[in-house]
Amino acid sequence: MTSFNLGLAQIKTRLGDVRANLDKHLAYIDEAVKRDVDVLVFPELSLTGYVLQDLVPTVAHRPTDDDPVFKELLTATKDRGIDMVVGFVDEDARSRFFIGAAYISRGEVVHVHHKVYLPTYTMFHDGRFFAWGDSVRAFDTRFGRFGVLICEDFWHVSAPYLLWLDGADVMLFSNASPGRGLSDEPRPDTARWVEHVLQAYASLFTTFVAHTNKAGFEDGFNFWGGSAVFDPEGLMLAQGPYFDEALTVTRLDLNQLHRTRYSLPLLRDERHALVAREITRITAGAAGARDKGQ
Repeated sequence: MTSFNLGLAQIKTRLGDVRANLDKHLAYIDEAVKRDVDVLVFPELSLTGYVLQDLVPTVAHRPTDDDPVFKELLTATKDRGIDMVVGFVDEDARSRFFIGAAYISRGEVVHVHHKVYLPTYTMFHDGRFFAWGDSVRAFDTRFGRFGVLICEDFWHVSAPYLLWLDGADVMLFSNASPGRGLSDEPRPDTARWVEHVLQAYASLFTTFVAHTNKAGFEDGFNFWGGSAVFDPEGLMLAQGPYFDEALTVTRLDLNQLHRTRYSLPLLRDERHALVAREITRITAGAAGARDKGQ
């Protein structure tokens, strides 16, 4: 396909109430289908709420067809012919818990990403309750090659850079970002920072970048919404409202990748073998310094 409709579902969640959040997902799937959405993206931990802490083991699910929650999502996407990204707590066979995002396509789980960077600064405590993910990989969909990252992942340039090198032409970022540093603008400082980062990645990697952020209050935090999509030239295609729930829909023309990369061949000229060699050198040097006690 050369184009598709992308929907960003910036929802309010009920902390720890998976059933209520699942019902909201199913309602948004229905609305998205009515608006001809092909790919629907939910925020980080959209099935559970974000500030979970000790609730983590009680809300975990596995992205399989025998899991009661995912069974309903798989059935809904199959029946409605839609793809989606859903945020959840993933428990592995040894009861390690991950912040996960699953890409589901018409009844099949195509890819699961585990958050690789877990913040433990200011009000964030992810690293206390979750295990680290250990891979960043693009994957094929019926609309092209995609990549998924979660919140803190895209604050580290290494993660989107790896997706870019692995072939991702559309990057889908799921977030649960609380508003901080309110200024004279209608948006918090957090939104300004995030939007600058999204625009930079779209421009530098000549790819589509879509960001879905949670909305509403949870445990004293005010999540600012403001979901947005940028094209490969760094231009904003669409944006949701700040602070409120919304389904924001825009059409992505994948032919723009050809046009932009012809005039700005950053991907063609990227020397990733050089980067890999220099990272190996830097890593070896740092290890040697530690061994010498420096």
